[in-house]
Amino acid sequence: MHNWARYLIFFQYIGTKYSGAVKVPPHQVKRKGIQDHLEDAIRRLRPVNPVSLTVSSRTDTGVHALSNSAHFDLQRSNNKLPFPEDILVKALNYHLGSEQIRVTRAHRVPDNFHARFHAKTRTYVYRIALGFPHHCQLPLTDHNLCWNIRNTELDMGAMRQAAALLVGTHNFSSFRAINSDMPFKNPVKTLDVVDIQPGSSFAHAHFHRDIPIWELTFRSKSFLYKQVRRMTGALVAVGQGRLSVPQLKDIMEAQDSVAYPQAMAAPAHGLFLTRVDYRDTDLQLPQQSSEEQLSSTGNTDD
Repeated sequence: MHNWARYLIFFQYIGTKYSGAVKVPPHQVKRKGIQDHLEDAIRRLRPVNPVSLTVSSRTDTGVHALSNSAHFDLQRSNNKLPFPEDILVKALNYHLGSEQIRVTRAHRVPDNFHARFHAKTRTYVYRIALGFPHHCQLPLTDHNLCWNIRNTELDMGAMRQAAALLVGTHNFSSFRAINSDMPFKNPVKTLDVVDIQPGSSFAHAHFHRDIPIWELTFRSKSFLYKQVRRMTGALVAVGQGRLSVPQLKDIMEAQDSVAYPQAMAAPAHGLFLTRVDYRDTDLQLPQQSSEEQLSSTGNTDD
């Protein structure tokens, strides 16, 4: 059908007021998920087909994203040609209104493309602010966008030594939280990157005092439920001297979520999903018909 298309969209959001990236059950009306709002915006484009968005990365309540992704199918009525990608981005953002969600780009992709299963890597960054007795002393630009720790110093050498233990292929059962998907998820994951580097406040050039910010970067094809937050919490505990590097190794080798100390996981609000990467070949459309090529140049009805 020449008026049917599958799209991959990339989108960002401040996750503070949302119930995670995916949709919530109909009876839960207090908070919607990011997916709920995106699907509402797609419906306002008046597609013929039922709207169903497949999100690549299921970030938890309160977690933010600079670049999450999802795919969906859209068939327009009255034989209208598919939306050009730039028009689709503008239309979705218009219908998202004042929500703290923005679509950054869109791509027409092959009919069998899957945003979740075709993802090559996912990158998370966890932001930590040091030396503030209370979070209200942070600039507003960083409030609820980092983990405020009262310590003025962390032992970065010990943290990097501990981080090196996490790199590579391991059974990460000790670093996953229990949920309904647990029996169906392979706990063996390969972490390509676990890196700890200085960062900066979003207001560093204008705030009245220096704000020591550290960023922990994690990259893998996929992660277990709350794995990044639990790894971050353990690394910070090593930096504070509450956990030794050998103890962290023992926790990982236990391969049991019960081995992870209670209340050690980092809070959600410091975590950002920053990238979801795909192979270029997976995004390439087959040879388009001349009529479809017209649509990609913007010759379409609204």
